[in-house]
Amino acid sequence: MDMRTTYMGLKLKHPVVVAASPLTGNIDKIKRAEDAGAAAIVMFSIFEEQLRQEAAMLESALTAGTDSFAESLSYFPRSDDFSVKPEAYLKLIERASTECDIPVIGSLNGITNEGWINYAQSIEQAGAKGLELNIYWIATDSHMSAADVEQRYLDIIRAVKSAVKIPVALKLSPFFSSMANFARRVDEAGIDALVLFNRFYQPDFDIEEREVAPHLSLSSAGEIRLPLLWIALLYGRVRCSLAASRGVQSAAEIVKYLMAGADIVTSASALLHHGVGYLSTLVNDLEFWMREHEYDSVEQLKGCMSQKHVEDPTAFERANYIKTLGSYIAQMRNPR
Repeated sequence: MDMRTTYMGLKLKHPVVVAASPLTGNIDKIKRAEDAGAAAIVMFSIFEEQLRQEAAMLESALTAGTDSFAESLSYFPRSDDFSVKPEAYLKLIERASTECDIPVIGSLNGITNEGWINYAQSIEQAGAKGLELNIYWIATDSHMSAADVEQRYLDIIRAVKSAVKIPVALKLSPFFSSMANFARRVDEAGIDALVLFNRFYQPDFDIEEREVAPHLSLSSAGEIRLPLLWIALLYGRVRCSLAASRGVQSAAEIVKYLMAGADIVTSASALLHHGVGYLSTLVNDLEFWMREHEYDSVEQLKGCMSQKHVEDPTAFERANYIKTLGSYIAQMRNPR
């Protein structure tokens, strides 16, 4: 059984990758993921706000006492005296890349290209084999047009791609008025992979304290349908790799994503729930399913249910809306 796949130029032993999450928070966790059979790992994200904080702290320290006499310059702290979180992040990538045999992919989370360029280069120099851009941003400015929003993404992509040689993935949200068009433009801008989709963590209300409260729930298998749709629609229509990042709870979801056209699936919620050792179960169950259904390789399975290859392409479009409603009505009339 040939389980190999290629993701943005990286040769992987199978398509199951550990997603950016607390599972990649330190070297021991990363090694446990490798021991469980991970094909690659995506580092937890470093946030733009952390980079800005680091720059502000350094600026404050280096300019302290600038109005004093010249003799006081000898008391200035050196920049390498600071050990802040972004620096520790780079050291973790360097150690993981040295001590592990699987590819380590860095992750940057932000909304502008300010400060990203140098840090993207630093992640590359630390040994990362790829970089995932997680542009986590909700456009709330009513004066900003859809074109302005898309241009911000494209500017970030082009800036980062021009700064590094390692492949770059973009983790997209589904909230674009013309996803197919934007995916094509992102592809043409040189992105190496699209990760579908980001989960925006919408706030909840604490009605007793009247406060806006954060709330996080792990993803479920039911969440695969939106990324499944778009991977199936984009397969064969963009040059870049496609990654699925939601709802992988069992081998069934992996099979569906591969059939749609995904090159890899990334998992976090299931591994957080069952433990990272569950990753080997996912891979083994995938291989078992493929043997039972007489598939010789992941490549043979990939894209066989995409819009490009199914007999009825309208099943992915408006006709499916009518069929879905009709099937529900029929189910209500004839319950089992």
